[in-house]
Amino acid sequence: MSWRRIRVVIRRHTYVLWRAPHRWFDIAFWPLMDVILWGSLGTYIAQQDAGSRAGTPYLISGIVMFHVLFQSQIAVATGFMEETWSRNLLNVLTTPVTEFEYVAGTAVFGMAKVLLALTTVSVTAFIAFGFSLDEIGWSMVPIAAILVIVGWGVGVANIGVVLRFGQGAEILTWGTNFILMALSGVFNPVEALPGALQPVARVLPSTHAFNALRTVMGGDPLPVDEIVIGLVGGAGFVVGGFAFSWWMLRIFRRRGFVTRFS
Repeated sequence: MSWRRIRVVIRRHTYVLWRAPHRWFDIAFWPLMDVILWGSLGTYIAQQDAGSRAGTPYLISGIVMFHVLFQSQIAVATGFMEETWSRNLLNVLTTPVTEFEYVAGTAVFGMAKVLLALTTVSVTAFIAFGFSLDEIGWSMVPIAAILVIVGWGVGVANIGVVLRFGQGAEILTWGTNFILMALSGVFNPVEALPGALQPVARVLPSTHAFNALRTVMGGDPLPVDEIVIGLVGGAGFVVGGFAFSWWMLRIFRRRGFVTRFS
């Protein structure tokens, strides 16, 4: 693995972001709208029932941390899709950059996008609703680590899907985020889900991250068991994502699917 080639990948995506203002939609506009949407919903519920007022911080903290997962997944998946959109995939495949180096570069670049998006959501939450990240505290670090790892795993798996089924499968890049939002208990405990979905939700490492978040927001210590389960499960997601994409890449090369993107 070459750090120099990884830096080249990072620089390539930095140039794209800097020169294309519409690429800032995922970093600035979407996070801002999400905070306003869920924060306003919590405020409205609190206005109707004083006893529900404590629920607003749960909604805001949930959407803040969800954007950690969202940005890490989107950065990896769209990093690859940038090459398909610009008809540059064949050129990338003929360079010395390995698959792992390319994903590593997009993952590191994704961390920068996570920090930018977190800045957007935290500033918006503080100005509009008086919510500060201090309410989560340092517990945010291990919780965010789980969500970043899960995002990387899902993003890599989505690359495999696009390799196999073509650009029409790109919709899954965004769709999987909202599947995870619904099943991970971003705003509610798993017990609030329909009974048939609860076993699926408990398998997801992101569910344990949001369980830990609600525990901390409730004033209790960070549950170490939830963090450990989430980290182990997240590592499994990454390994599974790479294994799936590697399999899809072999099929991609053997069947000559590169013609779909050139």
